[in-house]
Amino acid sequence: MREPIAATSTDPLVPSGVAGAVLREVATLLAALAGDPGWEGAIDLRGLPVDDAARAALRDFLGCGEVDASCDVAGASSVRETSFCGVWWVVHRCASGAPLVEQIVVARAPALLLAHPADIVAAHRKLVQRLDVRCGGCAAT
Repeated sequence: MREPIAATSTDPLVPSGVAGAVLREVATLLAALAGDPGWEGAIDLRGLPVDDAARAALRDFLGCGEVDASCDVAGASSVRETSFCGVWWVVHRCASGAPLVEQIVVARAPALLLAHPADIVAAHRKLVQRLDVRCGGCAAT
């Protein structure tokens, strides 16, 4: 059961305005994830009136976690865990480096970090083939 999120906070460290509203939505999404570990949700920051000050307030409040990953497929993407387990800051950039997508993702791990099932099958085949070549047919399938 989701706990209601207060519309305002008396804590002076909690951002107000758009940043505060985004954080309350993050709390709601995190409650959903806590209730169902397979659940995933996201907040599209580029679709909201988030200015540089609000973005900085969000980053400061959410902090940094232990995971920082990047990949480069048709532009660079970065995935950074925040100090709140299950809350991720994800940015996808075009080839020129301009941000295309900026999201706060609430999930056990963002989909971007999960291996595609077909890629896993191909990796298995490749590994077995390399083991067969090096071992003279001794690889287990």
